[in-house]
Amino acid sequence: MLPAEDGIITLSHSARDRALFARGALAAAARVAGRPPGVYDMQDVLGLEP
Repeated sequence: MLPAEDGIITLSHSARDRALFARGALAAAARVAGRPPGVYDMQDVLGLEP
Protein backbone atom coordinates (compact mmCIF):
# COMPACT_ATOMS: atom_id res chain seq x y z
CA MET A 1 0.00 0.00 0.00
CA LEU A 2 1.39 3.41 -0.97
CA PRO A 3 1.07 6.47 1.25
CA ALA A 4 -1.46 9.13 0.33
CA GLU A 5 -0.30 11.89 -2.01
CA ASP A 6 -0.01 14.37 0.85
CA GLY A 7 1.86 12.00 3.18
CA ILE A 8 5.60 11.64 3.61
CA ILE A 9 7.37 8.69 5.20
CA THR A 10 10.85 9.49 6.47
CA LEU A 11 13.46 7.06 7.77
CA SER A 12 16.43 8.60 9.48
CA HIS A 13 19.67 7.48 11.08
CA SER A 14 22.14 9.68 12.92
CA ALA A 15 25.55 8.77 14.27
CA ARG A 16 27.31 10.86 16.85
CA ASP A 17 30.69 9.42 15.92
CA ARG A 18 31.97 7.93 12.65
CA ALA A 19 33.73 5.23 14.69
CA LEU A 20 30.35 3.51 14.73
CA PHE A 21 30.69 2.88 10.99
CA ALA A 22 34.26 1.60 11.40
CA ARG A 23 33.15 -0.91 14.01
CA GLY A 24 30.36 -2.08 11.72
CA ALA A 25 32.74 -2.43 8.76
CA LEU A 26 35.18 -4.46 10.85
CA ALA A 27 32.40 -6.72 12.12
CA ALA A 28 31.14 -7.25 8.55
CA ALA A 29 34.65 -8.07 7.31
CA ALA A 30 35.16 -10.55 10.14
CA ARG A 31 31.84 -12.24 9.28
CA VAL A 32 32.86 -12.92 5.65
CA ALA A 33 36.60 -13.45 6.24
CA GLY A 34 37.78 -16.82 4.99
CA ARG A 35 34.82 -17.29 2.67
CA PRO A 36 35.43 -17.71 -1.04
CA PRO A 37 35.42 -14.59 -3.23
CA GLY A 38 31.94 -13.57 -4.29
CA VAL A 39 29.12 -11.16 -3.76
CA TYR A 40 27.72 -11.01 -0.27
CA ASP A 41 24.59 -9.18 0.86
CA MET A 42 23.50 -7.84 4.22
CA GLN A 43 21.92 -11.18 5.14
CA ASP A 44 25.37 -12.77 4.86
CA VAL A 45 27.06 -9.96 6.77
CA LEU A 46 24.47 -9.99 9.57
CA GLY A 47 24.28 -13.78 9.72
CA LEU A 48 20.59 -13.85 8.82
CA GLU A 49 19.00 -16.87 7.21
CA PRO A 50 17.55 -16.24 3.72
